[in-house]
This record gives sequence, C-alpha cells and structure tokens, in this order.
Amino acid sequence: MKYFLGIDSGTSGVKAIVVGEDGSSAGVGYEEIDLITEKPMWAEQNPSDWWRACKKAIKQAVNSSGVGDRIFGIGVTGQMLGSTLLDKDLEPIGNCITWLDQRAVEEVSWIIDTAGMDFLLDKTSNIPLTGYWAPKLMWIKKNQPELFDQIAQVIFPKDFIKFKLTGEISLEVTDSSGSYLFDVANRRWSDEMFELCELPREIVSENVIESQEIAGYLKKDVAEELGLNANIPVVGGAGDQPACGLGSGVYKEGIVSATIGTSGVVYAAANKPIPDVKRAAALSFCHSVPGTWCLFGCTLAAGGSFKWLRDTVFAKERDLMNERGEDVYRLMTDLASQAQIGSEGLVFLPYLNGERTPYPDPYAKGVFFGLSYRHGLNEISRSVMEGVTFSLRDTIELLRDADVSVNEVRASGGGAKSKLWLQMQADIYDASIVTTNVSETGCVGAAMLSAIGAGHFKDAEEACNQIIKPISVTEPQSKNVEMYEDFYQTYRSLYGTLKDTFAKQAKLVEKWM
Repeated sequence: MKYFLGIDSGTSGVKAIVVGEDGSSAGVGYEEIDLITEKPMWAEQNPSDWWRACKKAIKQAVNSSGVGDRIFGIGVTGQMLGSTLLDKDLEPIGNCITWLDQRAVEEVSWIIDTAGMDFLLDKTSNIPLTGYWAPKLMWIKKNQPELFDQIAQVIFPKDFIKFKLTGEISLEVTDSSGSYLFDVANRRWSDEMFELCELPREIVSENVIESQEIAGYLKKDVAEELGLNANIPVVGGAGDQPACGLGSGVYKEGIVSATIGTSGVVYAAANKPIPDVKRAAALSFCHSVPGTWCLFGCTLAAGGSFKWLRDTVFAKERDLMNERGEDVYRLMTDLASQAQIGSEGLVFLPYLNGERTPYPDPYAKGVFFGLSYRHGLNEISRSVMEGVTFSLRDTIELLRDADVSVNEVRASGGGAKSKLWLQMQADIYDASIVTTNVSETGCVGAAMLSAIGAGHFKDAEEACNQIIKPISVTEPQSKNVEMYEDFYQTYRSLYGTLKDTFAKQAKLVEKWM
C-alpha cells in the first residue's frame, strides 16, 4: 500500500497524519505552538516555532506509522492569511502577523475610501478585511519602514513549511486569494491592487501554482532528519479551509461542508468565481481543485457558544462529571432534546466575540431573546444549539442567493457528534446531512492533494471517491423544516434591530469599564 503525508500548520499547533491510499490513518503527530500578543489587537507567531513543531509532529507520525519508507507524497495546509516576511537570504524577518491580528483597521478604511467597493470587488471578488496581506503590509510600511525595507519575499505560513521541506519558494492559488493582491477570478496577481496599495510586485513570487501541482522535492538533509526518503514530491498544498473542504468531499458544486468547531464554517465549491456582492464577509477564493472556486462563511462563536454555556451555566456539572470520566455535553444535549423545537420562543444570537459572516461587526454581542418564566435549562440549552445552527444557515442562504446548489451538507466537528445536532442541521438547512469516515479533514485533504500530484489519483473526484466514505445520512423532516423556518425569520430580524444598540453599548463599556 502507498501512503501520503498530510501536514496541517494551524494557529494552535502543527498536526501530521500518514494516510493510506484507502483513507486509513497509519500514524499521527501533534505539537503545540504559542500565540504572541504583545499589544492589544496584535496576534503574531514565530515562523521558527512552526518549523520546530512541524518536525516533531512529522517524526511522531512517521515513527508511529512504521511506513516511512512507503510515503510517496507530501501535502501541506495551514492557517490562512498570515504574512511571513523573508529577507534576501530567505530568513524570517520578525514574527508573522497572523489572520487573528486586527491592527490594520485604518489601512482597510483607507483602501475602501480610496478605491470604492465596486472597484475592489471587481479586482479581488472580496471586501477588504484586516487579516488580509495588503492592509498588513501597508501597516508595516507605515509603522515599521526599516523592517519593510528588508522584505525580499512574502509567503503564507504553510508555504514557509514547504520552503523548509524543499528549499523552493512557491505560492498557490487558495492562499493567494487571501492576499487582497490577487485576481481571484483569473487566478493571478492583480497589478491594479499592487498599484493601489503602493506595494512592490517583486515581494511576491511569480510561481503561483495549483494546489495539486508539485512545488518541489524533499531535501536530502531534511529527509534524513525526519526518517523519510529523499526527493518525495511536495505539492502546492492549500489553505486550511480549501483543504478541509476537499477532505470533506467538497470537490464539486452541490456538496457543502458545515463544520461546528470553536467557530463555524460553511464551505461550498462553485463552478465560477462568486464575488461577495452582498458585502457579507463571505470569502470568495480559488478552490484547491483546478478550475473551481469556493465561497465560504465563518461565524466566530459556534461550538464556542456551547462551550461558554458549559463553562458558565453548567460549570458545577462539568467538574463533577469530569471526575467521573463523563461528558457534560451529553447532559446538555439530553436536556436540549427534551425542549420543543423553537425552545418555546427563546432565540439565541451567538455573537459572543463579534461576528464575521454575514455581519462583519466587532461590536455584535450574544443575546437571549424572548426569555420568560417558562424557560429552563432545557430551553436554554436547545436555544444555544439552534442559534448556532441559524448562524450557519445565514451562509447557506448566501450560497442559495448566489445560485450555488446545496444538495448535501457534509457535517464535521462537534456538530457531527450529536444526533440531535445532526437532525437540527438537516431541519434548519432543509438539506441532507452526511457524516463521513474522515475526522481530520485538513490533514487528509492535504494528503489527497499530494496523492493527486504524485500521480496516484488522476483528480480530486477519484481521490474523494477512494478515500472518503459516508457513514450516516440524516434527512430533514418536513414538519420540523416548516417550524424552523418561522423561528429562523425571527432570528434573522434581530441583528438589524440591535445593530446600532450594539455599537452604542460598546462605547458605554469603553467609557465606564
């Protein structure tokens, strides 16, 4: 059997998995990474920490697999949007400004005011966000000119790992979509955006490849250190969401993935670029499948909302059940299952950390609407689950408005582990909900890309059909769909009603707290 190595360089740590050609996991490794937050709104990481963690994770995965001599391809995914700066010797300059960093607020405003949103959507397909390369590089140029003058290359976090593996600099289309210097529709750099942002074109590689294309080959010295054969092909790879999409089986239009982790992500493939014309912070990027694009949205506190409920309302139960080796989430979902659909009119807005899609609003806050004497822990638990699912439906509706088919939703994360949450998703989305055999979708997606690049699979469709197997299907129930439609309309109306109040309340907190 042939094996392939998938590496996921995330914000919290690096994971590596050795995946068999049949989809089996032969070995796993993981190493944590620290986040550096020296100032408010800053979020950085040291690229050297990524490489240190990556080597440890790979060694763990390879050693535990026992098949290091039968690995035929390497794929890398990881956190998107991070600006990793390299000098003329291709050594890192300072820390990487990650996707979490919010310092470039003024630069984003300048870009919008100077160019206008119509121009920006035409050139990039997206509205500007603080996480993108362009505003962050503009901030560095303005505030750290001595550092900016040293820049020879800017690459993304996973591309730094690729560089350390191969010695070659390359970028690829999915991550480049998040630079805000990239013409997503035509899969190439945008001269107009470089000119607008007054950034030199030479700081980005012209070698922008598709995710499955070979970017280089594993260096001999690195191979010896990692316990692998030299010259294993390393492919372009993909950003975390496009890789997770592929690892969920989203290789063509009609299949959508919905992940309920700390945040919530709905991801769809599309046959053409779909600009974010509604300005809803839905990300319109190139997909990891050649000739395919994607549209995805992120809600910032999905599973995080359920965790908040656990750590506040159910804190005592959590501690007691942990001592007994039991899961308090099971208790919470059992209580939720005893409440009626719609939680007797209790509606929860899961905006505990602001929101991104479809409301890019840092001032938005969580709300329980409709609370009465009749509501207890059953209804409170269910309303949080329903509110999170409503927030993901917001992105489902953006897809439908853009004429993207939503025939089947692949569920992953915490939302795939609960039968109640699976049924809730089916009813609220009015779509079939499918779970698969793949849990680590990012690593597996990266491994699949390497298997395609190495010639083991001819394309993404064959790779998905061979590796990803459905486990369960949950169908919507017509009566439940009808009831949830009414409650969703209440949910959807609340943000517009409260938007101005959220902003006013934030100013009061700033004034008095």
